[in-house]
Amino acid sequence: VTIVLSLGMGRMAEKNAIVKKLLAVETLGTTTVICSDKTGTLTQNEMTVKKIYVDGTDVDVTGTGYKPEGDYLIEDRKMQEDDIKSLNTLLHIMSLTNDSKLIEEDGTYKIVGDPTEGALHTAAGKQDITKDETNQQYPRIEEIPFDSERKMMTTFHDKFLTDKVVSFTKGAPDIVIEKCSKILIDNEIKPLTEELKQQLLNKNSEYAKQALRVLAYALREHEELPSEITSENIEKNMVFVGLSGMIDPPRLEVKDAIKECKTAGITPVMITGDYLETAVAIAKDLGICTDDSQAIMGAELNNMSDEQIREIVKEKRVYARVSPQNKVQIVTALKENGHIAAMTGDGVNDAPAIKKADIGIAMGITGTDVAKNTSEVILTDDNFATIVNAVEEGRIIYSNIKKFVSFLLSCNIAEILIVFLAIMFKWDTPFIPIQLLWLNLVTDSFPAMALGVEKGEADIMNRAPRSPKEPIIDKNMRLSIIVQSLAITVATLFAYNYGLNHFDGHIESARTVAFATLILSELLRSYSVRSEHKSVFQIGLFSNKALVMGTSLSLLLMLGVIYIPGVNDVFETIPLHLEHYKVILPCALLPFAAGEILKAVKSKK
Repeated sequence: VTIVLSLGMGRMAEKNAIVKKLLAVETLGTTTVICSDKTGTLTQNEMTVKKIYVDGTDVDVTGTGYKPEGDYLIEDRKMQEDDIKSLNTLLHIMSLTNDSKLIEEDGTYKIVGDPTEGALHTAAGKQDITKDETNQQYPRIEEIPFDSERKMMTTFHDKFLTDKVVSFTKGAPDIVIEKCSKILIDNEIKPLTEELKQQLLNKNSEYAKQALRVLAYALREHEELPSEITSENIEKNMVFVGLSGMIDPPRLEVKDAIKECKTAGITPVMITGDYLETAVAIAKDLGICTDDSQAIMGAELNNMSDEQIREIVKEKRVYARVSPQNKVQIVTALKENGHIAAMTGDGVNDAPAIKKADIGIAMGITGTDVAKNTSEVILTDDNFATIVNAVEEGRIIYSNIKKFVSFLLSCNIAEILIVFLAIMFKWDTPFIPIQLLWLNLVTDSFPAMALGVEKGEADIMNRAPRSPKEPIIDKNMRLSIIVQSLAITVATLFAYNYGLNHFDGHIESARTVAFATLILSELLRSYSVRSEHKSVFQIGLFSNKALVMGTSLSLLLMLGVIYIPGVNDVFETIPLHLEHYKVILPCALLPFAAGEILKAVKSKK
């Protein structure tokens, strides 16, 4: 079992899922719910600013990716320099409240840092506003870093305003708008009325429904650098400047992965810090949800009891604007409802939810060390489809463990029955100790190992997740073990008895016939056990190359024990002839036939 789990870890690593804990390989196969972040996991994490709202005007931004080439359009015409007076201020805020770097390598532009900030660099660069130049002109002298509670970031700059210090803020639109008391229109500061606030909130909602991730920008003037630089002291009474809407396209392979999840009885759930409208738009596109009623804001969970949350998670598929505590609440409720929950995350704040989940999954590219250390699985490509592949691999591994457990138990029980019944019939013992040791250590081992690397049945992701309470030796396996054990026992005892009465009556001759019959029965049994449901002829008799090699090696070793002079003396066997095989081969085929007939009967039922 340990070897098979280890091999599974190796296969998962090749598919971009690094499993840190051995038992997690098997647990993945029981997963019933996958709670996933949106950005980078369900989407490409390549943000591009497509819309800007400033001076009460919608501006379309062309171009894709991080290459700073594109146009600013107003009603499908290229924007002129004086069309929007406040745009220059907005683009400077986008460039200055930014910790990422835009790098060109052989004509390809890449981002070092957060992709969202990279998109802002690119958008500003399309109007020839670059980070290096703006930082030299208007150096950053202080900052209040972004955190997931405030959902804002503020930086302080010198020289942007004559004889004054300015603070620039970017963040979640609803929060930034609420913190503003004025608005910049045509480069003039005016009061932000309730009517204007509602217009801004409506515009934010409009962009979000287009699956755009929206950020808001504001500024505040200071006579000098404040002595107390805190969020409560600085991020208030600000001047609203504008909005930007950026698209992060869904990963092309995720739609198929979501479909595969649903076919496999696994519920995909999106948990994101984005706005409800944005999250729902992406979720609908990917097939995670079908209706707005399946989405909920994280803040609503704060006022619910644990029992109410347990009911909520039964129907909700999208959780927006969630806090780290909300994630823990969701995972806890899912587990209490009997689900096996996988949870993805990348930040320090995600660690409690990752730890709480049955399978904690950290992002390998954007994930922090804290998230990685807490998790059982690390995705080296931050891709949702990789999680589904890992779940499939987990199911295959568990299925393979069942196959070789069934194989080994049926073979060993048969060996016990053969010896026990021979004693009951007052026959000489069919095997000497060294022959039984050979059967267990050599003959059984190679096929069992080969069954552990079976590639998996084609419909394995069309089945519902198994219950973690389900015993490995279930009803079907018990029936299979009983039928196979009895078939091997009958076949071997018949061959042994026939040898005692027909082949010169020597005990060595009868034992050799029984020895060869038992080995061939077990080798053929290993082919039948490759599927619980399908005939070996349906899945391909020789499709498992490792099994072909393993059984061939066991067969060659058997022939060596029987035919090599000196070796057969140790094992007390004799060279067999054609008349022996006329009995051995039909008897050896009996257990194989019994296994295939049993599968056909169960399939027909």
